[in-house]
Amino acid sequence: MPYGIKLSLYSETIELPVMPSALEIGEGGNNKTYDVVALGEINVIKNPKLSEYAFSSFFPAQRYPFVTVSPLLLPYEYVKRILKWMESKEPIRFVFISETFDINTLASIEGFDWKESAGSGDIDYTLKLKRYTPYSARRAVVAQTMTIASVSTQAIQSQPPARPNEQPPPKTYTLAAGDTLWAVAQKQLGNGGRWPELQSLNGISDAEIKRLQVGRVIKLA
Repeated sequence: MPYGIKLSLYSETIELPVMPSALEIGEGGNNKTYDVVALGEINVIKNPKLSEYAFSSFFPAQRYPFVTVSPLLLPYEYVKRILKWMESKEPIRFVFISETFDINTLASIEGFDWKESAGSGDIDYTLKLKRYTPYSARRAVVAQTMTIASVSTQAIQSQPPARPNEQPPPKTYTLAAGDTLWAVAQKQLGNGGRWPELQSLNGISDAEIKRLQVGRVIKLA
């Protein structure tokens, strides 16, 4: 496929039946400008913004001569699949292949506008994506300051603290039959949405996600 776009979430994949005439890519920075005494205006360079992608095309109601993908879904089937992906709140895989450059990244669906063309049954659409970077939240520890009097009172009234759980959290997991990265992230990390972290941490390719090897030991952190 010298030129094509694929969208996927887990085992579900969409190969665009009609390529858009253009792919718009937005790149920006978060730089800040300040006015400093004796120096004047300075610019502080910060990390760039996440890349944004946008394109427009249509889902055909019939196999036109220029449609080469197989199988060709009904137009509304493409729409339903994209809407389902949006409701899942999961990042999708965005793959763009051309003769000059390629894109293969996780992305969030930022916008999806569509309408049915009168008479033809085709569905015109515009899709907007943003590059997604996996992340995880960390618990913040707030230090508390107590006076000597409050410490003394607390020492008298408080009961001996419960023995802390010295069992270290699991750092690895052995895959069992039927396991998916989403299910492992939900059970072991408490959030199924962190499955891209497991994929990246263990170097698991998109093809391997569909057929995870039973008995394989994967790292959790």
